[in-house]
Amino acid sequence: MAGELNIVVLFSGEGTNLENLIEQFHNIRFGEKVTKIVPITNRPDAGGIRRAERYGIDTIVIDHKRYERRESFDADLVKAIEKFDPSLVVMAGFMRILTPVFTENVEAINLHPSLLPLFKGAHAIEESFSSGMKVGGVTVHRVTPELDNGEILDQACVKIEPGETLETFADKIHQAEYRLLPEVIRRLLNL
Repeated sequence: MAGELNIVVLFSGEGTNLENLIEQFHNIRFGEKVTKIVPITNRPDAGGIRRAERYGIDTIVIDHKRYERRESFDADLVKAIEKFDPSLVVMAGFMRILTPVFTENVEAINLHPSLLPLFKGAHAIEESFSSGMKVGGVTVHRVTPELDNGEILDQACVKIEPGETLETFADKIHQAEYRLLPEVIRRLLNL
């Protein structure tokens, strides 16, 4: 199959996973296919916007604060995504709880910084680190209406060493994210 594969990446923050995906996929040829990264954020001040600009990529900004209802935001987000006929939609640090308006219309995967089903939600790294467990990790899963509950596609473990700090543990989690997410994307897109 010849042509472009658009990978829409949703993010809310610094965009380190976005940048990793840009470096590994944007304008890269895989056989007859060329992949493109399409960044979308819900925060006009997100650091990932500047990261994408450094690669000459414009980010679509849909400010969630301009919407009174989650469903209205999700409807506009779905419209924006559909314009690109994406081969894959990836949530990488997209800090929004999505409604069925999104989940029933968009198939997406999410990168989560814990070994699901443990430590769902926004404080997963801290909760994992403080749990007393000897390992933490990252999960890539399908997005469903229930937060961090979709089919697990892959996981990677990160050992919590004696004397580890939250900062060093978080860095190890991010390094695992940078390895795992591209692997899953390549597998899902047969690249």
